[in-house]
Amino acid sequence: MLIPSIDVQGGRIVQLVQGERLALESRDIREWVRRFKGRAKVQLIDLDAAKGEGANEDLVARICRELPCRVGGGIRSVDRAQRVLQAGATHVIVSSALFRGSAVDLTFAAELEAALGADRLIAAVDSRGGKVVIHGWRTPLEITAVEAVRQLDPFFGEFLYTHVDREGLMKGTDMAAIAAVRQATTRRLTAAGGITTAEEVADLDAMGIDAVVGMAIYTGRMDPDLVR
Repeated sequence: MLIPSIDVQGGRIVQLVQGERLALESRDIREWVRRFKGRAKVQLIDLDAAKGEGANEDLVARICRELPCRVGGGIRSVDRAQRVLQAGATHVIVSSALFRGSAVDLTFAAELEAALGADRLIAAVDSRGGKVVIHGWRTPLEITAVEAVRQLDPFFGEFLYTHVDREGLMKGTDMAAIAAVRQATTRRLTAAGGITTAEEVADLDAMGIDAVVGMAIYTGRMDPDLVR
């Protein structure tokens, strides 16, 4: 399944290359919401909240009223996760807060699962150079994505794996890295990072993996209306 992504920053929809360089921006929120109507899932990330540089709570809530959004960005507590769900998110995506030092924070993962249930929780495990990266992909840890997923498996109903090395480059993703994560868990898995063609989406679907696509949609390289 193709899952369109909406990344918001400063009240705009943006696309960044590897989480750093601004490549595209749009203030026409209504048009993109219209484009994604009818999708079973949409991924919505508040980049300002993720980087601790503010938040776009009103905008996120408005989009969630229109689309079935899984929401991430700045979810660092049970209370924050609950508020995001109450604002209309179908699921919450938790990332950097799942790690303390270079280790998985199993205590926090257990607290989230006890409060919200695994079925509404998605663990985001992002990898760059073979290691997990957090804090907006700026801090590398001494742990691999496969190791992190195995430890977090009991607490989350789904994993989101982003291959940051390919993010925003539109040169294709790393199927081998994604396959390794697939083998590490029986939970649902969604992949992101450089997915550029309908063929890649189909290949991932054949592996039982959903595909988050951003840059390829916003540049017109991929038409989401033609890919399910």
